[in-house]
Amino acid sequence: MTTNLLAQRIEDVLTPVVGTVLAAVSVEVEAKRLGKDPDSITRDDLGPLADNLATALVLVVGKDLADAAAGQVRMLA
Repeated sequence: MTTNLLAQRIEDVLTPVVGTVLAAVSVEVEAKRLGKDPDSITRDDLGPLADNLATALVLVVGKDLADAAAGQVRMLA
């Protein structure tokens, strides 16, 4: 579990869509893709992170839900 409030809020957005474990893993993987860890995510990272999530989640939940979840993450800024 991350101590970064923003990363936790991203997990909270994703949990109803993909479940607790995949939400946490998704935040970790997408943070690493940006060269960070979940504890160093800032508001400036939300756009790129949301874009990556939209692409990654398509295989799991489909395009509509992936885009909706990414949009919610983007709005955390």
